[in-house]
Amino acid sequence: MLVLGTRPEAIKLAPVARAMAASPLFEPIVVSTGQHREMLQQMLELLRVPASVELDVMRDRQELSKLTARLVDGLGDVVRAERPDVVIVQGDTTTALTGALAAFYEHIPVAHVEAGLRTGVLDNPFPEELNRRLIGRTARWHFAPTSRAAGHLKAEGVPDAEVFVTGNTVIDNLLWVLQEGTGRDHFSTGLRRVLVTLHRRENQGDKMRAMGTALRRLADRGDVEIVLPLHKSPAVREALLPELTGHAHIHVVEPLDYVDFSATLAGCDLVMTDSGGIQEEAPSLGKPALVLRTTTERPEAVEAGAARLVGTEPQVILDAAMHLLDDAAAYERMAKAGNPFGDGHATDRIVAQLAEDFGADADATPAPRPLVVTQPDGPGSYSTA
Repeated sequence: MLVLGTRPEAIKLAPVARAMAASPLFEPIVVSTGQHREMLQQMLELLRVPASVELDVMRDRQELSKLTARLVDGLGDVVRAERPDVVIVQGDTTTALTGALAAFYEHIPVAHVEAGLRTGVLDNPFPEELNRRLIGRTARWHFAPTSRAAGHLKAEGVPDAEVFVTGNTVIDNLLWVLQEGTGRDHFSTGLRRVLVTLHRRENQGDKMRAMGTALRRLADRGDVEIVLPLHKSPAVREALLPELTGHAHIHVVEPLDYVDFSATLAGCDLVMTDSGGIQEEAPSLGKPALVLRTTTERPEAVEAGAARLVGTEPQVILDAAMHLLDDAAAYERMAKAGNPFGDGHATDRIVAQLAEDFGADADATPAPRPLVVTQPDGPGSYSTA
């Protein structure tokens, strides 16, 4: 059973679901919680991952405690009805946490895709940092995207035999969708193209309004086109729309489907984001990324030189973007830094490991190629503090 509820989870579990559906060794059951209700159904169709079960738990502006309770209750019913051999969750969302809890309560083993990410700050990002730590206490398989993430888990006492460095499945899916070639680039001019995404809870309110002001000042240069797919969150829209509406060089668009977003990412010159997944995708395409957060659980991109953690102060954000747009050598160094998050074969490693551990014939599944690790081993995280 693969449990997903948000757009990032769909993106990162889609290649696993497709691989399992194509294999005689697995019978995948995809459960959609609808945590990102308006974004998810179309996403699953585009990724060719039909949901076997769909829950309807979302309410407008509901508190995290109520969402968590609804999800544990609904997912508990599904797990009891289906009795899967393993429940697979991804990342650090409320859906992932409650999927792991529902499985644990029914004595079903848990596999955690994208395990071991840490900032070291319990409430930043909120609530994701706590979620991933709690999922780590329930999981039997910890599929870590990097050796650093694996180091976090081992430092927390997870046995070596339960930790597997696989790379990140987001790279698998990005390469798949670009190869499909069905997406549309949403940039429309020959100006310097800047793709922006903002949504995190800890950035909402005054911080996000100030970021919007910085983006407007960046667009005032006259040689920059900004495309910002606007998150559905009312709090995000209330913060950004007053700052960004009406500027000729800022295109605020509705959330792009995954294939269009991937094409737009491939077509941009610079990424400015508070997202986690985009920090992994951008280096694969040679796109420098400015991370608009005070912490990151993906320090590998910073260490590799593909991303820079710039914080949330508007002047710092503006200066960092100006520097990359005006300094060709600095831009080139980031663009050519490479991707520490994988080689596009994370799914092969995950599926092969589960097949092996459930006693399937090893000859029936391809042996995964070793992951070439280019980032430092062991624990660590990045913060602007």
